[in-house]
Amino acid sequence: MFTHIGFGNIVNVDKVISIVVPDAAPVKRLVQKAKDEGRIIDASAGRKTKAVLIMENNTVVLSALLPETIASRIQTGSIGKDTDET
Repeated sequence: MFTHIGFGNIVNVDKVISIVVPDAAPVKRLVQKAKDEGRIIDASAGRKTKAVLIMENNTVVLSALLPETIASRIQTGSIGKDTDET
């Protein structure tokens, strides 16, 4: 199953391990390390990153949607729309 994570970007929810907020220092280090190693996918379309998705294959995906929005879409099985993106 796939879900929309903002700006036309979609992820396979079966491969998502965790969705976290980017504010904590350990998450910032994780994101920086992923950037350095080329394991990052920036799906935020230049907007502020509000959610960091940790994927099964150690890829890190950045999204401009709130973690709660993405989690809600996953739980309801909704693909979602761009209406939450401001």
